[in-house]
Amino acid sequence: QVQLVESGGGLVQAGGSLRLSCAASGRTFSSYAMGWFRQAPGKEREFVAVINWSGGTTYYADSVKGRFSISRDNAKKTVYLQTNSLKPEDTAVYYCATKFSNLIRYSDSERYDYWGQGTQVTVSS
Repeated sequence: QVQLVESGGGLVQAGGSLRLSCAASGRTFSSYAMGWFRQAPGKEREFVAVINWSGGTTYYADSVKGRFSISRDNAKKTVYLQTNSLKPEDTAVYYCATKFSNLIRYSDSERYDYWGQGTQVTVSS
């Protein structure tokens, strides 16, 4: 089993930045991919970014490409999501999740195994 705890969310003005963190415990962190998803009120959960076990491969949703950056520190068992140039439409609860099947169908939330409790990001205009 894996336990995930997100942090770093908050209220920020449009154009601002936040760095989200997701700390993992349990199964060997360096053996699986990690993803970030988000869910806005009244909308379905959507893929944001994913990183493979080594950090050498990343993918992003088109809506965040060039503004967000995913990274990981396997020694600290932590994955990060640096969010820059935030827009009001980025407002959502952000979740991290484990993906034991590496990057196969990485944008499909049903392919992820364990989820954190989420951290709220609110971007004001």
